[in-house]
Amino acid sequence: MTSFIELGVPAVLSGTLAELGITEPFPIQAATLPDSLAGRDLLGRGRTGSGKTYAFVLPVVARLAAAKAPRRPGRPRALILAPTRELATQIEATLRPLADAAGLRTLTVFGGVGANPQITALRNGVDVLVACPGRLDDHIRNGHASLDSIEITVLDEADHMADLGFLPVVRRLLGQTPAGGQRLLFSATLDNGIDVLVRQFLRKPVTHHVDAAAQAPVEMDHHVLHVDPDDRFGVLVDLLAAPGRSVVFTRTKRRAKVLTKQLVAAGVPAVELHGNLAQNARNRNLSAFSDGTAGTLVATDIAARGIHVDDVTLVIHADPPVEHKAYLHRSGRTARAGARGTVITLMTDDQQADVRDLTRRAGIRPVTRRARPGDALLSELAPGERTFVAYAPPQPEAPSRPASPESPGGGSSRRRRGGRGRGRAGAEGAASTGTRSAADAAPGRAAAAPTGRTAGASTGRTAAAGSSEGRTAATGSTGGRTAATGRTAATGRTAATGSTGGRTASADKSAGGRRRSGVDGATQRSASGGPRAASPAPHNGTGGGRSASGTPRAGQPRTTHSGTPQPRPATGGGAAAFSARAGGRRSGR
Repeated sequence: MTSFIELGVPAVLSGTLAELGITEPFPIQAATLPDSLAGRDLLGRGRTGSGKTYAFVLPVVARLAAAKAPRRPGRPRALILAPTRELATQIEATLRPLADAAGLRTLTVFGGVGANPQITALRNGVDVLVACPGRLDDHIRNGHASLDSIEITVLDEADHMADLGFLPVVRRLLGQTPAGGQRLLFSATLDNGIDVLVRQFLRKPVTHHVDAAAQAPVEMDHHVLHVDPDDRFGVLVDLLAAPGRSVVFTRTKRRAKVLTKQLVAAGVPAVELHGNLAQNARNRNLSAFSDGTAGTLVATDIAARGIHVDDVTLVIHADPPVEHKAYLHRSGRTARAGARGTVITLMTDDQQADVRDLTRRAGIRPVTRRARPGDALLSELAPGERTFVAYAPPQPEAPSRPASPESPGGGSSRRRRGGRGRGRAGAEGAASTGTRSAADAAPGRAAAAPTGRTAGASTGRTAAAGSSEGRTAATGSTGGRTAATGRTAATGRTAATGSTGGRTASADKSAGGRRRSGVDGATQRSASGGPRAASPAPHNGTGGGRSASGTPRAGQPRTTHSGTPQPRPATGGGAAAFSARAGGRRSGR
């Protein structure tokens, strides 16, 4: 068997591979490495799980390590494009040990996460950029990255990019790389526009067909279980309760989510993976599946390309896919790198014709048998003792929230609506729940002389003598948006006697201006704009709305003498929904 050294891999990289337990190249690596290490453009065709990731990361690292070019902000030297976040993450995990050994810096860029850390890393400079097309295109459009220094470009799973509609973006990105750079393209097929991509961007590429990309590996055992609709879930649970890692595929994201919950409820530890999950949730679920916390992963077709987990012994098509290519890519999660694996398709009566056509196009001849929960056939396909355990899916860690100084009992420290969160005093020396009392106004906010908008009050929006930083009027009141005998006296939202409830004291915003008066008609804004007429305050604190007369407007809650709001009266539509106030604003705001 040829060694990596004999294929031209630098000694430092071969040593790193040996430390990882990789000493002999796979067929696709042995076939492509001599050409890719020599700097030729290359088209590699091979099925998933054949070891092609090392076939392109090795020439990428070897080329950059030999060139010794300086690292520049926002200008990576190598670009690896992948269709999904999961695949990009897996590529970066394979790449990093080799890059560290060569002294290179790597970065993975994809959507679904915050852009700022990626922007910072790009500004600091990277050597190898692993990216999904959409997010990379955003960074380039916003001026955070440039591809004019790319020396080598890799396009992995180009056929899947075509299936997802990424080819226009991919063409735009490849067009921004230097024409003389090296380009490596790996794809299972050359349909859906991949051949056009090859002709446009690859210069005299060397093509390698290592194995039949459109055929399943011989290490896979394919079975079709003909089940009744009512038995489908029971058969699935029986198979998944056996030891080992399993991947279950569904057609839709909703189906994956619902099926995962049903499996967990049945005692089968399972996690989900689909496009509706946030990136941190994807990472948590993949981590739980990789470390064995959850033995079953329920995924959709789009997520299938990024699942590169060793020792997956069973793949189940709970919902048969539509296309034979999807069947092969799904099934490729098992029987990877020469290991054996089992693929099972669950089929109901109405799916017989579709499954027959699907397997024929995929080039396989599965064994089809009927099955029910508890059959000996299921133990034959998934051997081992069935175990059922209680399982809690991974959850994000709740951040610690220290108690607020103002609420030592652990209660909410959110600011009340009134008083701008400053003081919450009661009436005329009553105990306050805030930080200031009504008797002494806050320095800097209230003044004895008329300043700003108030006469003999604070610089805030309050009126009357001695009040501070609230929006209410009346003698000595602070904080709160309501006055009078309103909601409560000492909780900081009410002020003293004689002023109106709501945001204003007695006078409303009339004729386009804001008028507020305190007790006995104290004028507002007298210091700068001259005195304005103020309406007298309503008696006994009965004003519950914004009306100067103290009568509640349509849509405003009525306030009784005890401060208890009465039910809101029904308001009419059209013009009746507006207040009599100038400007035509709605009263029920």
